[in-house]
Amino acid sequence: MQSLVMIPGMMCDERIFSPQIDSLGDSIELTIADISRFSSIVDLASDVLKKAPRKFSLLGHSMGGIVAMEMYSQEPNRIEKLILMDTNPNSELEDVKSKREPQIKDVSEGRLQNVIRDEMKPNYLAQSKNQSSVLNVCMDMALSLGPDVFIKQSRALQTREDQQSNIQSINIPVLIICGSEDKLCTVERHEMMHNMISNSELKIINNAGHMPTLEQPSETTEILKEWLMN
Repeated sequence: MQSLVMIPGMMCDERIFSPQIDSLGDSIELTIADISRFSSIVDLASDVLKKAPRKFSLLGHSMGGIVAMEMYSQEPNRIEKLILMDTNPNSELEDVKSKREPQIKDVSEGRLQNVIRDEMKPNYLAQSKNQSSVLNVCMDMALSLGPDVFIKQSRALQTREDQQSNIQSINIPVLIICGSEDKLCTVERHEMMHNMISNSELKIINNAGHMPTLEQPSETTEILKEWLMN
């Protein structure tokens, strides 16, 4: 049976992939990675690799995609197929780095819920009938993971290396997925990745923002299923 390691984004857990787990779990061996334990992308990637099957396909969403790119840099021969979803191969811009500092301060002083509600959630989703329920899942995941994880993941993103030269060397099949209304990781950035990676396919999911797995679960699942099974 094919193995797929799925890496959630920042302040997300397996619930970000719930519809896909339900649909793919019978035909694919799924592992949901934990990226909550370290404050560098290099260490997070190494940790996921230690716990992953010997050979596997890899899906990374958002921050999980950044970890996935670093995993390919560390052990490319173990990864058979790669899916990069709503993510970013660039190092963090200086203004974004600086904006994280007041967020980290607020979270360290007990205001995680405020930061997620006021500063992060408004950028996540497209306008849709299920927006409220998806936002509730996002908040529940964040509060379950807690402030220490927020701070570690923020530091990891702040200090990450640029992955552009790494992804240009990728020689396995790559699927790039992006919500059409993703404000955090834009369609243009995914088109750039598609142009950088020779053996890549780009899928844009309409009426979705940064969380297409939950915003448009059926379409996302079908794209994944068709591509993985080919």
